Amino acid sequence: MSEAFNPADNTRIAYTEAGVAEGTPLVLVHGSGLSRAIWRGLGYVKALRDEYRLILVDLRGHGLSGKPHEQSSYRMELVVGDLLAVFDAAGIHSAHYFGYSFGARAGFSLADQHPERLRSFISAGGSYRAPGGSVSKLFFEGYDDALGDGGMQAFLDGWAAASGRPIDPATTAAFLANDAAAIQAYFRQVEVEQGLVEERLSRMQTPTLLLAGTDDRRAYRDSERAAQLMPHASFVPLPGRDHGSTLRPSAGVIEPVQEFLARIDA
Repeated sequence: MSEAFNPADNTRIAYTEAGVAEGTPLVLVHGSGLSRAIWRGLGYVKALRDEYRLILVDLRGHGLSGKPHEQSSYRMELVVGDLLAVFDAAGIHSAHYFGYSFGARAGFSLADQHPERLRSFISAGGSYRAPGGSVSKLFFEGYDDALGDGGMQAFLDGWAAASGRPIDPATTAAFLANDAAAIQAYFRQVEVEQGLVEERLSRMQTPTLLLAGTDDRRAYRDSERAAQLMPHASFVPLPGRDHGSTLRPSAGVIEPVQEFLARIDA
C-alpha cells in the first residue's frame, strides 16, 4: 500500500498499484461505503492490468484512508485535492480516470477543475447534478439515525429491510469495515453538495465515456444528458442493471471501457 497526504488538511489517502509499471496510468475510484478492493473482486484489475498502470484509490472515510468525523472534511474540494495528491505521490501528470457512483461524481469535478490532469474520464453510475436526497433513495429513509444509533450493522439491517432482500456478503463485508461516524459525516456532506451546472459540462473537452444501468433511473437520465452536453462524450446504456449492479458482472462493462481507452490511446 502507498500513501498520499492532502496538503489542505493532511488527511491520509491510501492507494495501491497494479499492472504495467510503465503503462499508461488508469486511476480507479470506488463508490460510497466501498473501497478500492471492489476493482479486484469484480475482475477489473485482471482485465486491465496487462495494458495499464492501475492506481486503486480509497476515498477519504473509506478503506485504509483517513476517516475524519467532521462533515466539513468531506467537501468535494477536499476530495478533488485527495485525488491530485495521489497523482502527485505516484508521479503522474495525467491519467485515465474510471469512477463508479461517488467516484464518478468526483471525476466530474476533477474534469471540471483540472482537465489537464485527465487523459479521459469514465463515469459508471455517476451524476454531475446536486445529489441532495440521493443517499436515502439509494439506501433507505432513516439511514442517518441507523448509523448514529447502531453503527454499520444497523445500517445494513435497515438497508436489507428496505430492499426486501439480504445484502450480498461482499458488500456486507465492505460496509462493516467502515467507521460509522465517518460514513455518517460523509453522507451528510454528500447531501448538501452543489454539483455542476450544465453550462460547465458544455465546456469540458475531456474525452468521456458515460455508463449507466437502464434500471438506475437517476444515473441513466443524468448520463444521457451529460453525453448530450459534453463535446467529446458518449453514452452506453447497461441493459437490466440498477445502481448496485452497475459494475457487476464486469462482462458487458469492461468491453466498452477497453474499446474507449484503446481509441483514446490510439
